[in-house]
Amino acid sequence: MLRKRPYPELYARFRWDLPDQLNMAEQVCDGWAATEPDRLAILDLTGGARRGWTYGELWKLSRRVEAALIEKGIERGDRVGVLLSQSPLTAAAHIAAWRLGAISVPLFKLFRREALESRIDDSGLGVVVSDDEGREALRGMGLAVLTERDLKQGAPSSAGVETGPDDAAVLIYTSGTTGTPKGALHGHRVLTGHLPGVELSHDFLGARGDVLWTPADWAWIGGLFDVLMPGLALGVPVVAARLPKFTPEDCARICAEGAVRNVFFPPTVLRMLKASDARIDGLRSVASGGEPLGAEMLAWGRENLGVTINEFYGQTECNMVASSCAALFEPVPGAIGRAAPGHRVAVLDEAGEPTDGEGDVAIKRGSASMMLEYWRKPRETAAKFRGRWMLTGDRGVLDGDVLRFVGREDDVITSSGYRIGPSEIEDCLMTHDAVANVGVVGKPDPMRTEIVKAYVVLRDGLDRSDELAEDLKAWVKERLASYSYPREIAFLDKLPMTVTGKVIRKELKARATRESET
Repeated sequence: MLRKRPYPELYARFRWDLPDQLNMAEQVCDGWAATEPDRLAILDLTGGARRGWTYGELWKLSRRVEAALIEKGIERGDRVGVLLSQSPLTAAAHIAAWRLGAISVPLFKLFRREALESRIDDSGLGVVVSDDEGREALRGMGLAVLTERDLKQGAPSSAGVETGPDDAAVLIYTSGTTGTPKGALHGHRVLTGHLPGVELSHDFLGARGDVLWTPADWAWIGGLFDVLMPGLALGVPVVAARLPKFTPEDCARICAEGAVRNVFFPPTVLRMLKASDARIDGLRSVASGGEPLGAEMLAWGRENLGVTINEFYGQTECNMVASSCAALFEPVPGAIGRAAPGHRVAVLDEAGEPTDGEGDVAIKRGSASMMLEYWRKPRETAAKFRGRWMLTGDRGVLDGDVLRFVGREDDVITSSGYRIGPSEIEDCLMTHDAVANVGVVGKPDPMRTEIVKAYVVLRDGLDRSDELAEDLKAWVKERLASYSYPREIAFLDKLPMTVTGKVIRKELKARATRESET
């Protein structure tokens, strides 16, 4: 665990300590089960029940899964699907696969058949750990599906395979916001690579009484490696309580019932909480990542959540590489934070060299959370790198050592010679009392190349009007640069969103393009 000291010293002193033999099953379960078997690992609040799982119990469950996988012929390097939501079995399934030297593949319970088939076919899955609902969804796909009823009650397996930091462990598919989802293959070092950023984003996670939860599904890297596995590795109890449909009321209830002190709220969740003026008491830390937050959201968090929200940055291919940490330094509104210990983050110019101006956000090779490759895609893997640097596909600016996010490369708007990031405009519009959610894109324009167009979802009970649209334009114009205000505003009932809660700007962009052609 990190020791609290001034950020420059903390960053400069840190070095990765990756042993020759490393297996995540040992990190998150086996080590604790051997030394503190009665320590609480997971608090399961699913379906209104309350059941605590110790590390010893999690170890036994994972061994039962392991025995069932061996019976199905799973060996080192084989892929094991995990089609489950937040539950102890989810953790046990990943642990069992890793202990065998197999590769776990998290799958999202809300995927439709086509999305499941594409990932199953690409990864070459043969066995999936799921439940009765998942078994039905996978029917006819030629897979062996294991549910909890299929796990034998007899003596657990004692098998184990030696693995190293770069041995394949988990295959996580991107959410597909910028094209066809690709499988990011990670080694057993990926969890170690997440820990510094996770600890910082929760103001040094692991304090006495800490309990961790997120409404984000454990099928995504944010739920799996920003919450579940780091919590287990650090000995911090993790609450399992996936909501079928998120509501601020249920969120507050779970935090109260689970005595949650540390939570990862995606930006979409924060916006929903803010729109309902929700209050949640008892929190020690709130982390958020995926999209930048603005000054208004940070101020709201202090008032209604009682903490300073710590933003972090990363992606499926290389996660938790930068973070804010209110325990060490004041956040800068509009900025993501500073590089997490062990990660070198830079902004590159067109020549691939670090620059003080706007450029491509990149991460230097050597980050422990960096993927091994895109699964069976050598060409796409090579294109992801520029020399020593992995390109994130995002545009940003380094202000000293603070990273400011401009937007994805294909989201940046070019208008009258200006390059405009949509995030800042979205943040500004979100401070207006009428706005519940918003997506900003560039709309083709013969005079300006593009104009800024905002698609706005209003709060419940408010009526759309030309007067309100003009008010929103003025709201941005008075607060940001005069050239970056939205020249057009359209009101929608809802925005296109990914399953991880991000606005799909490419769909809004396509809509704006169609509008310009009519």
